Amino acid sequence: MPGVRPGSLLGTAVRRVEDPELVVGHGTFVANHRLPGTTHAVFVRSPFAHALVTGIDVAAALEAPGVVMVLTGSDVDGIAAPVFASANPALVRPLLTADRVRFVGEPVALVVAETLAQAVDAAELVDIDYDPLPVASSIEAALADGAPLQFPDHGSNVARGVRDADETDPLAGAAHVVRLRMHNQRIATNPIEGHAILVDPTADPVTIWLGTQHPHGARDLAARLLDLEPSQVRLVAPHVGGGFGGKAGLAPEHGVVVVAAQRLGRPVLWGETRSEAILSMHGRDQVHWAELGLDRDGQIVGLRLHVAGDCGAYAGFGGGLALGPTYLMATGPYRVPRLRYDAIAVLTNTAPNGAFRGAGRPEAAAILERLLDLAADELGIAPEEIRRRNLLDPEAFPYRTLTGADYDNGDYQRALDEVLQRADVEALRAEQQRRRDAGETLLLGIGLATYVEVTGFGGSEFGSVHVHPDGSATVRAGTSAHGQGHATSFSMIVADRLGIPLERITYEQSDTAAVRSGGGTGGSRSLQLGGSAVAAAADEVYERALAAAADVLEADPADVVLGAEGFQVAGVPGASVGWADLATRAVGDGTPLEVDLDVDLEGATFPFGAHISVVEVDVETGHVRPLRHVAVDDCGRILNPLIVAGQQHGGTVQGISQALWEGFVYDAQGTPLTSTFVDYTLPTAADLIQLDVATIETPTPRNPLGAKGIGESGTIGSTPAVHNAVVDALSHLGVRHLEMPCTPDRVWAAIQQARSGELPTWWDEPPAVFAEQRPRAARTPREDSTAI
Repeated sequence: MPGVRPGSLLGTAVRRVEDPELVVGHGTFVANHRLPGTTHAVFVRSPFAHALVTGIDVAAALEAPGVVMVLTGSDVDGIAAPVFASANPALVRPLLTADRVRFVGEPVALVVAETLAQAVDAAELVDIDYDPLPVASSIEAALADGAPLQFPDHGSNVARGVRDADETDPLAGAAHVVRLRMHNQRIATNPIEGHAILVDPTADPVTIWLGTQHPHGARDLAARLLDLEPSQVRLVAPHVGGGFGGKAGLAPEHGVVVVAAQRLGRPVLWGETRSEAILSMHGRDQVHWAELGLDRDGQIVGLRLHVAGDCGAYAGFGGGLALGPTYLMATGPYRVPRLRYDAIAVLTNTAPNGAFRGAGRPEAAAILERLLDLAADELGIAPEEIRRRNLLDPEAFPYRTLTGADYDNGDYQRALDEVLQRADVEALRAEQQRRRDAGETLLLGIGLATYVEVTGFGGSEFGSVHVHPDGSATVRAGTSAHGQGHATSFSMIVADRLGIPLERITYEQSDTAAVRSGGGTGGSRSLQLGGSAVAAAADEVYERALAAAADVLEADPADVVLGAEGFQVAGVPGASVGWADLATRAVGDGTPLEVDLDVDLEGATFPFGAHISVVEVDVETGHVRPLRHVAVDDCGRILNPLIVAGQQHGGTVQGISQALWEGFVYDAQGTPLTSTFVDYTLPTAADLIQLDVATIETPTPRNPLGAKGIGESGTIGSTPAVHNAVVDALSHLGVRHLEMPCTPDRVWAAIQQARSGELPTWWDEPPAVFAEQRPRAARTPREDSTAI
């Protein structure tokens, strides 16, 4: 394999090649497409969180101008909605509900008309009779005695659950135990572009344009709905305006449009409105009952977690986030010798919950980092000191945690030391104390979080490199960018391997007719899997070209090198053969310089980092203002620092926003109270600050690039750092915890409670339902940090 050439682009900040067309408005999104005869679809959605559907009258809608089709549940009876994951065969979501609605916004009918305006008008004429049912709109309500059941035949509002078979008390022998019940609140994913799909059933193959993170997976689901082979369906994801996990696979609404287009025999276009989007894509929403035991020196003895994940109606995302990634990362970057983890996924009359940037891993970090701050306060030591005493050492790797996470490598202490130095924590604490002593109303809070997360998850990915007779190259990969910078990163890899200028490399993705297979994008997998596949394809092209060049130059391949003018014999100036000549000869020989392959990688990677947040809290109003945010993140070997910094900034801003502003709220009747941007608080540039982001590199041995993921790290490290900072600002008053988001009313109320001496305990016993779940296989308690 060729090494990094002199003047290589790898490791340098290269501006993204995909941005210019987006900046000047030339990007093409699904809703921009128009085909002859395109019709427009609009959904009729339930205004009730839980109700029986006792009648649907579509006669007036069918007679409305321009209407060509109306579909209801009875028209698609027996067809299950496409879902990314399934929790239980008994909890199947129908394509359109026919008998019972289970959340506000659930689709009940689809109207298709010649124009969008006609479809909107006709949708108002669909007359639906509902018989309202009792509602369970929260975890507590769904678990209460006599709670209304979403699926009476299932017999419970617990979609899935697991408990530890080992009944050993993980806190036995602890000198100190801190306990906390904490809610990691529901948030809306809010991509700038909502769901959108255009289906052309008249094309051969049937062609679908879709905003998705997983083109090949979505194609396969669509083919199943159409009763076709995957080869009979072409799926194209053009520019996609953000996903953050909310565009995994094929959404249920997409499935309805696919079936409608097939039956109508004409193209059908549907684009989600902003009002629909905020109702349909949510993440987080876990309640943790957490207990951490420590010895007298502040070293962790054991951890006990009861985790309830609100998966919404129909067990969104298979109900698996609390039972899967949150469990996997439960012990974080620390030595935890004993763990008990019981978890349930709870059905509620709310929108199906799913992945949002981090998908279960931020929730694990959030509770663990709050527990450590509580423990530091209990022991009277600094937050960084309790982390130092418990962080895994570099010599411990590779390291298998009690949950089975197989950490590749890391230097957690280095990340902690660097973030403390960059933030100058000692100076910050001196200023904090000065303000307290002076009785100022603007208090300073300093919050710290250290984390490790899991990315990539191993598996297979497709990569392709074709060199053309004009000396240019085309690169393809099975991942699917929606803002991550794949075109730049993967082209950089090929430019490095082959010496072809970046401007002569074209990147193609997200079209199943051009890219034979692919796992799409999610879990920060793209560079480590897709990039490794592209690198392997480029290396094979290089080896074939080297052999051909040696033949042309009549030299031993060992004596041939790749230079600025092409391949040449080392030490023999003047004689060379370039890519155009080699590619032309290869085509003439019937063996084009084209390599398509799949790369299999074993094991996930585990990036890590440390964040420090500095906030200012106004004790008179409860308003919290971010002052500084410092992040030191590891993502293995860095290919393009500019793209890494962009991911750090984007993720960190979303994490800060969860800590301070965002939260999707339902009332007791399941009515959304934050369904517009008037009520759901998203920050603007005026609310935010310049971020201080830095990186360290610990190249992983688990892929040839040494790369780990970075796309979700910011949301994992920033949220608990900001959360801890707000509590720290008020800690001298006796405040030990606040629920997120740390809004002015919550902060002000906590200050008033502290002044009156009526602080809450922030703990109650977890529900008995945890003990009723199926047991997980017992694990051996870990008494030290033995490496694997």
